Amino acid sequence: MLKTHKRDCSFVVGLALVLAIFGLAQTLAAQAIPTDAVASCPVPTATFNSWFQSGTPSLNGVVNPADSLHFPNIPNCTFYQWSEQMFLWLTSPAPTRYGGGSHIFASPTFFDISSPDANGNRTFVQHRPGLINILGVRAAKPGPDMLPVIFNKQGKMFEVAKPQLSKAGKPLVLGAAGKQIAASRIVIRNKRAVFLDNAGKPIPNARPLVAKRPITRAIHPVGVKKATLAQKFMVNGRPVFIDPSGNVIDTEGGQADGSVLEAQNHSLIYYAIMVNDVYAYFLTGAKDNAITPAPTQFPTTQADLTKITTFASAHNKTFPDPNALAVEVKTAWIDASQLPNANQYITTQATIPTYNTSNPNQWVPTGTKTATLALVSMHVVGSTSGHPEMIWATFEHFGNSPNAMYTYNSTSGLKTVAQSAAGAWLFSASNSSGPFNQPHMSLGANNSIVSVSPFSISPSDTMRMFPFGMPSGSASSNTEVISINHSVSSQMPAGDIRNNYYLVGATWTPFGATPTGTNGVGTNQLANSTLETYAQGTNCFSCHVGNMLGVSSGGLSHIYGVIKPLF
Repeated sequence: MLKTHKRDCSFVVGLALVLAIFGLAQTLAAQAIPTDAVASCPVPTATFNSWFQSGTPSLNGVVNPADSLHFPNIPNCTFYQWSEQMFLWLTSPAPTRYGGGSHIFASPTFFDISSPDANGNRTFVQHRPGLINILGVRAAKPGPDMLPVIFNKQGKMFEVAKPQLSKAGKPLVLGAAGKQIAASRIVIRNKRAVFLDNAGKPIPNARPLVAKRPITRAIHPVGVKKATLAQKFMVNGRPVFIDPSGNVIDTEGGQADGSVLEAQNHSLIYYAIMVNDVYAYFLTGAKDNAITPAPTQFPTTQADLTKITTFASAHNKTFPDPNALAVEVKTAWIDASQLPNANQYITTQATIPTYNTSNPNQWVPTGTKTATLALVSMHVVGSTSGHPEMIWATFEHFGNSPNAMYTYNSTSGLKTVAQSAAGAWLFSASNSSGPFNQPHMSLGANNSIVSVSPFSISPSDTMRMFPFGMPSGSASSNTEVISINHSVSSQMPAGDIRNNYYLVGATWTPFGATPTGTNGVGTNQLANSTLETYAQGTNCFSCHVGNMLGVSSGGLSHIYGVIKPLF
């Protein structure tokens, strides 16, 4: 699959100019992954053939899952091979032994994870063949404490806690001597918040009343990085984020938590979280105290797997592919009926919310409908031998977003791919010069969609800031990911629907260490332009930390603690 891909680099225009002066910059044609990268991460032919159930590559053929139980654990290429094989497996047609369905991820072997109920709990919903249950319009991006995250212009992450309110619904702040006082209004002076009382006078020494962190210390073992807590206040109808000292956080314009994404064709983007059968029965056995001793991490060994399969057998369940171990999948979708080239996307049936869109600043939900959706992005996350923290990989459709500048090692030397937003993109206007990655809409009360001032509800322009999960100058790392993409594409049958997607990158920790927020390796600034659109600049393990098992929420897998057992 000659990969179709677009590139952008507005944030390094100056650097690109310098490189051009020295004759180093090279602009590739839009929608083309380089084919001349050094082959630093090839997939041997015999290995690639073994991925297919038939023993040879076949058009849209069934691929076996990676054998996570016997994962070779040799950085970095075996991690990228695992990622590629798992994506091809998940998007394969579902064989009979999976219970039917258009694709393995949509078969009864996988479970949807419901939206949180009023108490924050989620449930497993087993797939009916080929149908995903109700999808939401927001891909929540919680931090280590399960709070929404924002980033300042220097890339520092903050978690946003809701202000505590008075009986009259006014935000409470801390005044002199730590006294709690209701602020009737807020003004900004010299980049600091000034909180005014009912008489319109400044409250002396006032600062935000930041709530305590909502989860247990089990999520934050020694060495785990914590994000600074902040609060969001509305000032003249616009959201302003304030740090605990009362300083305004200098975010990119328009940034807001809980953002909703709309494509350039005005179609909303819908999100789903799924897990496989091993994950579901592992969680159920652990929470029902049927797997003993109580596990403290995801399964990685034969002994771990045997306990899960024994528990499943007691409930008349047999796994078609137990060696896949625990798998979590996050996906982003668009209404296929709105696409002129829907035949170039993996599609499925799903139930999605509908809205009254007559008000350009607030869309109110009106019900649901079943529609054909097209896959735009997928996170593939799974435990393997030696890696209970899981491998975190992400894939995108080539038509999604232009890229920032990047470098790679070609067979003739170092090359730089410069900005080009030319072409038709789902998430950026053609030839856009920005500003990029500014949300125009967010999730409001009662699941409504509201505009983010100064915008109305409208598409925003998206740029993939780290095209292969690393900074622009990381030529060696970029070359590995480009190399394996080209190796896979050159061996896939022409016309296979999966040729329209590519691996952005994958990350893990050294020797399977507990994620601390700073110890990710591989492509350790990995972000997906539809799943982390407005939270780029960090890494999966900035938010997914600790081992997560045994606590009510948060941690490595943000869903583990809040899912009710199967039975």
